[in-house]
Amino acid sequence: MRMNDNNRRGKVWLVGAGPGDPTLMTVRAREMLAQSDVVVYDALIGPAVRSLIPSDAEKIYVGKRSGRHTLRQEEINQVLLDKALEGKRVVRLKGGDPFLFGRGGEELELLAGSDIDFEIIPGITSAFAVPAYNGIPVTHRDMCSSVHVITGHRRAGGELDIDYDALVRGGGTLVFLMGISNLGAIADGLMAAGMSGDTPAAVLERGTTAMQRRVSVTLSSIEAAADAAMVQTPAIIVVGEVCALADRFSWKDKMPLSDVRAVVTRPREMASRLSSMLREEGAEVIELPTIVTKKISDNHRIHQAIEGLGRGDYGWLVFTSPAGVRVFMEELTEVSDIRALGGVRIAAIGQGSARELLRYGLHADMIPSVYDGETLGRELAQVIKEPCGILVPRASIGNKELIHELEQTGNTVDDIPTYDTLYEQVEPGLAEEIFAEQDSDRTYAVFTSASTVRGFLAGCSDVQTSNVKAVCIGKQTAAEAESAGMKTYVAGKATLEDLVAALKAAADEETRIE
Repeated sequence: MRMNDNNRRGKVWLVGAGPGDPTLMTVRAREMLAQSDVVVYDALIGPAVRSLIPSDAEKIYVGKRSGRHTLRQEEINQVLLDKALEGKRVVRLKGGDPFLFGRGGEELELLAGSDIDFEIIPGITSAFAVPAYNGIPVTHRDMCSSVHVITGHRRAGGELDIDYDALVRGGGTLVFLMGISNLGAIADGLMAAGMSGDTPAAVLERGTTAMQRRVSVTLSSIEAAADAAMVQTPAIIVVGEVCALADRFSWKDKMPLSDVRAVVTRPREMASRLSSMLREEGAEVIELPTIVTKKISDNHRIHQAIEGLGRGDYGWLVFTSPAGVRVFMEELTEVSDIRALGGVRIAAIGQGSARELLRYGLHADMIPSVYDGETLGRELAQVIKEPCGILVPRASIGNKELIHELEQTGNTVDDIPTYDTLYEQVEPGLAEEIFAEQDSDRTYAVFTSASTVRGFLAGCSDVQTSNVKAVCIGKQTAAEAESAGMKTYVAGKATLEDLVAALKAAADEETRIE
């Protein structure tokens, strides 16, 4: 848990989280979120963004839905002030942009009056991003020269405060936020002010996520069409000639995994490449680390082994994970340097470990035909002509078959733990929300090791595992998932490329079944 200096002055960051896709958050927004002590977030902050909140940060939900408020606005303002006065770094996380119908200005009033430091980090607004993800440019040279963003929300018991005549005279694209419950009144108001009922219009639901939907109709039929499609919030309304371009310009729904949500469970520092590969295929990625690697401190055994490498005590150095490579190289630079590896050959369990070695300018001399411990041990034992010393720096709990296969042929194996694999506790309710939603049939957990499965079971105990579809990198990982009652899909080979291919095949199979 990060500690607060009692003399430190607190500060509030008013942060726009964007429209839903976490990759649309600004660099500054993610930086400050990572450094936060307290995060005060609203109802539009979905699980993909919430998964980025530091595990040791205090999380305060102050969500508002139509007619349902957890806290009144005045109470939210007070929470921000109180936490700042405690010396905390407070992130007020709001969907879209905090100053576009987000009441951000109101939340700053009390802070400014109380001499509390604050900073505003703008966000990408859904008014422009969601249409873009649906192939609708809000302006187009041949169709309109202006765009108007209007709140479709009315105060409790009040009327909509919209000047329909002015909007119709303006002739630009109209984007209504928070207006689904008043969709019929908005359409009637525009037509009463002279807008043609044949004007193209669209309702865009849950834009920039795997669950985004578009209902494209005309203004006169928009309410009936939205009701028939059972559109839910959050959704926006777009009215104007540009809506007619959606079929031609739509791009997100053409991507192979556009309607798939992939939950990546590997440690956050190792997740980026897999997450990027999945996003390239169109998936909505939620990084939900279920394990964390922790280097063993004051590891005298590995330091002695590194000295032995320099003396020529070992003929082979064997890595069973990218984390093992990274931790070993950190230990190496503490007591020696890369020259200690001059007389040793290197084996890697798979392409991930081999790729990590390349970051340090090292090539793997041997990679097994199947990326598992037993095959690595058996095939390496066949490569070694004369028994020698073998150093295996790896996790404290490792594959026993690897060591057994290497020792059978007379080799001396030093199996030295360099890091522990710990289970990561997931925010209560977050995993349950991800896998229990009405659209969970297009949600898949992606597991890169048996330990990520075990971590998922330990950290996400509120999830009904029979609802989980698990895409697994290998048979051992799949066996762990199956024993918990998950439906499993297995990659052809233990590579990230094959893992992504397995997810695509699983999604295709589910589509055919539907």
